[in-house]
Amino acid sequence: MLYLDANATEPLRPEARMAMLTAADTVGNPSSVHAAGRAARRILEDARESVATRYGPRPADVVFTSGGTEANALAVQALGAGRRIVIGATEHDAVRSAAPDATILPVDRDGLADLGALAILLASGPATLVCIMWANNETGVLQPIAEVTAICRHHGALLHVDAVQAAGRIPVALGGIHSMAISSHKLGGPTGAGALLLAPDVTNITPMIAGGGQERGRRGGTHALPAIAGFAAAVNASSDCGPDGRVKPAGQIQRIRDSIEAAAIGCGAVVCGSGAPRLPNTTCLALPGIRADAQVMALDLDGICVSAGAACSSGKVATSHVLTAMGLGALAGQAIRVSLPYNTTADAAPVFATAYARMADRLRTALAPRAA
Repeated sequence: MLYLDANATEPLRPEARMAMLTAADTVGNPSSVHAAGRAARRILEDARESVATRYGPRPADVVFTSGGTEANALAVQALGAGRRIVIGATEHDAVRSAAPDATILPVDRDGLADLGALAILLASGPATLVCIMWANNETGVLQPIAEVTAICRHHGALLHVDAVQAAGRIPVALGGIHSMAISSHKLGGPTGAGALLLAPDVTNITPMIAGGGQERGRRGGTHALPAIAGFAAAVNASSDCGPDGRVKPAGQIQRIRDSIEAAAIGCGAVVCGSGAPRLPNTTCLALPGIRADAQVMALDLDGICVSAGAACSSGKVATSHVLTAMGLGALAGQAIRVSLPYNTTADAAPVFATAYARMADRLRTALAPRAA
């Protein structure tokens, strides 16, 4: 089996597995004041410090959640209260569902947000929360977050960034952003953990889950300590720098991705969002005339794991709202996502190329009109 669906979930990193096992052997609730509780609290706060060091907030402004979906929903609920909400047309369903009445910011054919339209909206409207994802989960397209941040700050708007797909794959930091969501299992950590990172000037966070006052009253419930410990270990392991402080070699994953794209283009595929900066591990390949679900199933039978659209839709394969917003018409139902895990090796490209060519040939033949 060749697993090429990292944007759904990364393989668990060995560092995360070890951290989880250590935390699972620690008896104690981090909220307890006795010795066992204090040992658990140290694991929790060390994890908080790791996340803060990597992404830029103060440790006190790291709010642990169950994952990216909860982090996004908490941000929209807390920061959007009493404000108009503007979201990008290609946002993840976690944000779209949390803000069903939001004003939609259009994108161009490559999936880049219309910043001119954003500036006009913010100049002419009431207090606003803007939600923009750093990297799109389907196409890998990267939004110009520095420019979006500057526009929002200039107009006094709050900015929430969904960085779930970006964190661990490109350099990401909170900077002037008001809030940012990240998720453990997209980094090679376990499922069930994530974080909402807050700027120092964001102080009034009403919890979605009320409980015993955990997370400074911003998210109730006993901490999932093994998941959080694994999350922090994955954050450290996915850093741009190795343990010796030297920058890790860059570009290997992108070179494999580019080889996969070249092979698919040779079979008549279209690379969606190719005119914009993208994540190095992600490509969205549309095969004109061939339904996405048929492609996914055919590749699966050949031992290749890819997806069509987001993997969060209860196993459904449907027309992509992302590609529809990009104006790609029928291609929105004919595209698959190939997303390379952190441990992908060079032999993945020729294996995929062979399977993709076979798949394209077989499906086109099946669709060809039968001879009279």
